[in-house]
Amino acid sequence: MIIKNVKIFQEDHAFHAGVIYLQDGMIEHIQPESELDGAEPIPQEGEQVIDGRGCYAIPGMIDLHFHGCMGSDVCDATEEALHTIAKYEASIGVTAISPATMTLSGDELVHVLENAASYKKKMAGAADAAYEAELVGINMEGPFISKAKKGAQDERNIIPCDVELFYRFQRAADGLVKFIGIAPEEPGAIPFVDAVKDEVSVSLAHTNSDYEHAMEAFSHGANHAVHLYNAMPPFTHRAPGVVGAVADNPHVMAEMICDGVHIHPSVVRATFAMLGKERMILISDSMRAAGMPDGRYTLGGLDVDVKGNRAILVSDGALAGSVTTLPDCMRTVVQKMGLPLETAVAAATENPARSLGIYDQQGSLTAGKKANVVLLDEDLKLVAVVKDGVQIA
Repeated sequence: MIIKNVKIFQEDHAFHAGVIYLQDGMIEHIQPESELDGAEPIPQEGEQVIDGRGCYAIPGMIDLHFHGCMGSDVCDATEEALHTIAKYEASIGVTAISPATMTLSGDELVHVLENAASYKKKMAGAADAAYEAELVGINMEGPFISKAKKGAQDERNIIPCDVELFYRFQRAADGLVKFIGIAPEEPGAIPFVDAVKDEVSVSLAHTNSDYEHAMEAFSHGANHAVHLYNAMPPFTHRAPGVVGAVADNPHVMAEMICDGVHIHPSVVRATFAMLGKERMILISDSMRAAGMPDGRYTLGGLDVDVKGNRAILVSDGALAGSVTTLPDCMRTVVQKMGLPLETAVAAATENPARSLGIYDQQGSLTAGKKANVVLLDEDLKLVAVVKDGVQIA
């Protein structure tokens, strides 16, 4: 396949006019427009050519924290649900996913993880794999969190950190668990970090931690923050909390839900400036109502009312994830929050790939990486999706 007449987002975080050559599901070569000398690229017999007509070409996006879409949730623990989720995500330009689990009982979570591992094995080499986003991990948001900052998590299933239970989770997932959330202020949290930090990225999630406890967790090897600002104490000038600790630890990556509901645009801009664009990860945190009409849905077994772009827990009015997709979050930070397009693209592609440990395979348009390419017009509307070298949208 040849993708011509496009502005290609490359590893220098800039767009360059050129041509992308794909072969056998991989990126074979990127040719700068200057090398063409006005000539057209010559396809081989039968080779597909996509004329981008000046579109932006970016890597396939990667959502490492969301729960579901199109009426399905990863915690449904069915193969059908994962097919529904993965097909929808691929169709909108999200070519790799690491769905997030909710705070369920240990046995329920094991079942969810076994289902994910089974699905991944079945999709390996499947004839229609190109039409579904690749399952590259699982982001466990609970159950080792704080009741004080439970948000939309079910308090009945919140438990202290348990090393043996984590390894049970990881065995069930066949190694798919990439992030495990903890509240560092809770008893046993720091020994837990010490025990599992070499096996998984430990994230601070749904925590009531102060600055000191967060700093201790990061000094022991925690390296990730779940949806910064949400489900944690506020960042203030005398009590900087988790946000301040993240800022003071350059090895920590931070997720943000930039749907225009969870965080004010000024805070988004300030946080990108404070942490640096290389540490920021855009996530959708979408629940099963994404892509669906307004109405009542569930998240982690709890009822959620959805109206417009807001999802509200029926029991107490707390925000319950989002109904916004990752591509829409990327558009929002550019068109409504004033971030450069290059910064937003990296936060939706390269940075999550690095955090997941898969940047050697995807997350940039580089020769030798997977042929996952998304074309966007000048208004950042989707024009085409190529996954594994196959045009799927």
